[in-house]
Amino acid sequence: MESIFHEKQEGSLCAQHCLNNLLQGEYFSPVELSSIAHQLDEEERMRMAEGGVTSEDYRTFLQQPSGNMDDSGFFSIQVISNALKVWGLELILFNSPEYQRLRIDPINEKSFICNYKEHWFTVRKLGNQWFNLNSLLTGPELISDTYLALFLAQLQQEGYSIFVVKGDLPDCEADQLLQMIRVQQMHRPKLIGEELAQLKEQRVLQTGLEQVLEANDGTEILDEDEEDLQRALALSRQEIDLEDEEADLRRAIQLSMQGCSRNTPQDTPQTSGTNLTSEELRKRREAYFEKLTFECFRQQQQQRQVDPPGQGSHPGERPTTSSGASGSDLGDALSEEDMLRAAVTMSLETVRNNLKTEGKK
Repeated sequence: MESIFHEKQEGSLCAQHCLNNLLQGEYFSPVELSSIAHQLDEEERMRMAEGGVTSEDYRTFLQQPSGNMDDSGFFSIQVISNALKVWGLELILFNSPEYQRLRIDPINEKSFICNYKEHWFTVRKLGNQWFNLNSLLTGPELISDTYLALFLAQLQQEGYSIFVVKGDLPDCEADQLLQMIRVQQMHRPKLIGEELAQLKEQRVLQTGLEQVLEANDGTEILDEDEEDLQRALALSRQEIDLEDEEADLRRAIQLSMQGCSRNTPQDTPQTSGTNLTSEELRKRREAYFEKLTFECFRQQQQQRQVDPPGQGSHPGERPTTSSGASGSDLGDALSEEDMLRAAVTMSLETVRNNLKTEGKK
């Protein structure tokens, strides 16, 4: 839609915007429209003077302001009509007797000029598509063929006067381009007032945020961000520690099984291929650790009988129980974690003693 000429509202110059959007170019300026308005005023004065320059009606007419323009930039329908006559264009009131006589179908026309109170805007067909070229919009608004009749009827209900523009409009680039392609509009343009209000609201919010940052010197927000970062790091460290503990536990179980599996392969718990509940799995694990601990303890005692005195023990070892203690008593006295630690310690000691024995041999 970049090729479509669209003048946006400036002051009260909607009549100028309406004409230029209709003709698709900067054809009229306020000065030219003012000249047409002054010419119309002079023609009206001369008609009133025909009744006598001393008449009451004539003196009243001279005292009244112009009905064709004012200081705000408003221009009457007579000014717009005379401006279009320069281009051989004519205005016909929508649904007027002449309109009915010509049997005008809106979809077959080229353009409309709409007026409500002191606002004018153009609806024009460019190529094969209709566009609302209202200067109060941020850009052209695409109107489908099926929606055109409903759009015009809605304007009439709102009090708009609608005029059909009859005649050949001057050629324009947008009309030639849109004869070959069709455009699609994803987002309808907003009213200029709505866009300005949104921009103003955004500026107010930005100013308020800057004032808060300036008042707090940014320390409060930075402190909150630092606290969030510290909490995230602490949680991350906890997760890493848990993963490390779980990995250490798995390695310890593997070493324990390797230390005693040569003599007690039948004690290794077999769980593959079966569906065990968590309680059954816990009980089997406890039974396995009890057997594992007892077997490693028994091997340690046998090794001590073979080794010379003073070489079977190491400083810092935990006190051992009597060799006559049963595996179940030992399991009752130790927790699962203690049993695991004892099994690992005994397994490592067994490995060291085996290495020493093989070295002597």
